[in-house]
This record gives sequence, C-alpha cells and structure tokens, in this order.
Amino acid sequence: MTHFLGNLFFWFFVFIVLLQLFYYLFFFVRLAFYKEKEVLESQEYPVSVVVCARDEAGNLVKSLPGILLQKYQTTHEVVLVNDNSVDDTKYLLEEFQKTFKQLRVLPLTQEGKLIPGKKFPLSMGIRTAKYDVLLLSDADCMPASEYWIQKMQEGYKKGIDIVLGYGAYQKKKGFLNKLIRFETFHTALQYLSYALAGIPYMGVGRNLSYKRNIFMESKGFASINHIPGGDDDLFINKIATKTNTAIVIHKDAHTISEPKTTWTEWRKQKNRHYTTAKYYKPKFKFLLGLYSAGCFLVYPLALLSIIFYGWKAVLVLLVVRWLLLAFVWKKSMEKLNESDLWSYFLLFDFWNCLYYLLFLPSVFKKPAKSWK
Repeated sequence: MTHFLGNLFFWFFVFIVLLQLFYYLFFFVRLAFYKEKEVLESQEYPVSVVVCARDEAGNLVKSLPGILLQKYQTTHEVVLVNDNSVDDTKYLLEEFQKTFKQLRVLPLTQEGKLIPGKKFPLSMGIRTAKYDVLLLSDADCMPASEYWIQKMQEGYKKGIDIVLGYGAYQKKKGFLNKLIRFETFHTALQYLSYALAGIPYMGVGRNLSYKRNIFMESKGFASINHIPGGDDDLFINKIATKTNTAIVIHKDAHTISEPKTTWTEWRKQKNRHYTTAKYYKPKFKFLLGLYSAGCFLVYPLALLSIIFYGWKAVLVLLVVRWLLLAFVWKKSMEKLNESDLWSYFLLFDFWNCLYYLLFLPSVFKKPAKSWK
C-alpha cells in the first residue's frame, strides 16, 4: 500500500511540475523576453483621462496634480467623475479647475438604479469624454512619470483598441508591503503574458486604456451591470481579442497606488477583487484554475512524495522548477520595476501555496454592492 501511495503521489507531483513548466515556458517567458518596439514615428492621439471618485479628497490632493501636469502636447482632457461625494471633493476640484483648464468635473448626485458598483459613474464619464482614446485610472493612483499619457497612447498601432498597463503599489517598509507588491506583480505576469500569447483576459482599472468607440459598440457594461465589480477585468474579458489588444510596460507608463497597511484591509480588498473571477469566459476559468491548482498543490505533493517515495527525484524536479521560476521572475520583475522583490522569490513561491488556499472561498462569495 505504501509503495502504491508513493508512486501515486510522485507521479501526480511530476504532472504538476510539468504543468507549471508549461505555463512558464509557453506563457510567462513571453513577458520575461518582451521588448517594446521602438517608436519610429511620433504619434499623439487626443486623449480623455477618466477618473471616478467618491469621497476621495484626501487621495485626489496627492494624485490629481500628477495627472494634470503631464507633459503631453496634443489635445487631452481629464474627466473627473465626482460620484455623490459628501467630503470636500467638490471644493478641492473647484480649486484645481481654477488652474487647470483641461480638468472637467462631472458631478453625480444620484445613484445608478440597479447598477451596483463603479460602472454607472464610469459609464457617465466615458460618455462625457470628448476623445476616442480613453485612459482610465483610480483616484488613489499617481502616474509614475510626466510621460504616462504619452507612453500609454503609444500602444495604439493599427487595429489596436485596448492597451493594458501596469498599476504598481508604492514601495514601503514591511513584509505586508512586499506581499502586496508581489501579488500585484504575479497577477500582471499572468494577464500581460496571456495578452502576449494572443488570449487577453483582463486589465486593471488603475492603468487601462481603450477606445470609446469599442465601448459604445459593445454596449458598455450592459451585459455585466448586475455585477458590482468587473468594470475592468470583466469588460476586458468580454471585448479583448488576439488582434485588438496591446500592452505597454515602460516604467514611465506605470501608475502607483497607495497600498493597504493592515492584513485585514488587504484581505478585504482581495476578496472583493476575486468575486468577479467566476464570471470569466470558460476557457480562462479553466486556464487560471489549472495554474492556481498547480501553485497550491506543488509543495504538499512534494512533501508526500518525499515521505512515501524518496527525496532525490523530488529534489531534482524542484530544483529545475526553481531555476526556471527564478529566471522568469527576475526578468519580468526587471520589466515591471519590481526587482527588489526577486531576492524573496523562494518565500513568495511558498506563499503562493497558502495564498490560493486563503482566497479560494472569495471566488464563491456574493460580490459587495458598493464600490467604495
């Protein structure tokens, strides 16, 4: 019986390792070796930056100047949707408008009926926007440079309707900050690599661009209005194709957000994010679920294989896996300006096993109705 269990656990472990090697060699290596094409001809489209805010005066006073002071010579505007704020957002925006003529404020004083979450204010902002190229961000996000608009709009080549960007979190002291930033990197490793493989499945609202035309043609969020979240990932999941999606990962094109500072706040945030995953297209649920299962099972199976089968073959497979993982993560972290995380790669690899166990229940939870 012990011999049977040993073989069962070991060959299951071999399958999981080979499965993960496939994901890294077929998907994730694409981001590791990705090189953005040099822009030979200057292109500058008129751009509408759209940001929604509800009671975000404290964040806007820090983030909005970075958006308004962009070095972008072509026509652009910043549409700020003030969604039923009861703090000082209104007065803060009035002061900004005195200096920045490109700032347009859309005040909302009523909630969208039967449309929970952020979709109603975002839809109103998009419909109000003057220009076809939309660049979306959140009220707590700051552009990483003065060239954010310039770099993001450079992703629009012929046939491209969607540009996926990277939304980083501010680097601070503490292990929680490193975990938050690693999880953000790991998520980006997946959605950016899938896009490069021709099967884009999501973007993040902290740094996302698409054309107003495709939003209107696809009837906006109509098919997902009943779901509180998903204004970024579910919408992209619906409209993105192999030919209409590009990525921009230049460090000047990143946005930077303020990270959560307590485990409770972060877990609440992640629980909210994962409630939309069950609405993805079946092929993406399968691919993402299979990868998550591999991350969760690899170390328990390694331990069981060592106990019931032997340690030598297990160690060889783990070393091969670690070497590939370390290489891909290092190269990809360099691309996304997260290189300081690489020295913890083994710890983060172990953490992935626990991470998927902690947040799996979120997939089956009912989404919260409020976006704030």
